[in-house]
Amino acid sequence: MIEMRRLRILRAVADHGTVTAAAAALYLTPSAVSQQLAALESETGQRLLERNGRGIRLTATGEILLDHANTILAQLERAEAELAAYTSGAAGEVTVASFATGIALVLAPAIAELADTAPGIRIRVRDAEGDESLPMVLDGEADVAVAVEYRGAPREDDQRLARVPLYSEAFDAVLPVGHRLAGAGKVRVADLADEPWIGPYPGNPCHDVVMLACEYAGFQPRLQHSSDDFRAVVALAGAGAGVALVPRSALRGTEPTGVVIRPLDDVAVTRRVFATVRRGAEGHPLIRPVLDALRAAAETAVPPGGPSPADPDDSLSSSVC
Repeated sequence: MIEMRRLRILRAVADHGTVTAAAAALYLTPSAVSQQLAALESETGQRLLERNGRGIRLTATGEILLDHANTILAQLERAEAELAAYTSGAAGEVTVASFATGIALVLAPAIAELADTAPGIRIRVRDAEGDESLPMVLDGEADVAVAVEYRGAPREDDQRLARVPLYSEAFDAVLPVGHRLAGAGKVRVADLADEPWIGPYPGNPCHDVVMLACEYAGFQPRLQHSSDDFRAVVALAGAGAGVALVPRSALRGTEPTGVVIRPLDDVAVTRRVFATVRRGAEGHPLIRPVLDALRAAAETAVPPGGPSPADPDDSLSSSVC
């Protein structure tokens, strides 16, 4: 009989690529993880893992078992959700990991809504970028993630996760007020090829969006300054340090000075925001109201197509991507 905890360990190793990283995610020692993997290979009579440089990867038989493990673990989540629904008064804590703009735009309003509609649910917020929040959900550190699509993100049909689309929004160009294109109604990304650029660090999902937009426009941007805080990005643009692409919802809050904000003309630059949970947990009586509140908050806060184009005098929020 294959033990469930060993399937969880197998999935963690597949997700993280090393025994050490999987052990840290599961709060186990590397030796304990290795012992459980060896026991799993003994139970199945199959070699499940092999060396891959400094890490490890699943063998063909390991991939087969992982596919079944994802199905089994999702069904276990559903069983726990149904049992909780049968006995629950919908009271307990739900941990939600979200990037900062998502907290301001949808998570905070959802918390306010839940205080009226589901007062027994307590929300614990963790500020985390999309590339951090999804592993947190998979590792059990968070119940829900509000995340952004990024290069390398799990696919929509990933067997481990269930998604709820929230909103999509455009990026606008942020230019110094004295820039040669400051008077244009719209700006072509291609026309900014020779400029110094300001943007998020690699690893931030918005960094991927900016890099892909420039690639589609036919050039590699010269990233001169890096910050994950869009207040800092816009302040640097206002100081004449370069140009930037900023999500439209981040261009709200306090008044930016020394910059003009223009919609883009040649490349459709957008980010898709979604909520995700471990597959099978979407019907849990504590998690379902949270997902519903996030979706309702997105419908209220973000009109179809995303926030309205920013006016040159619009303000900048205190959030990062």
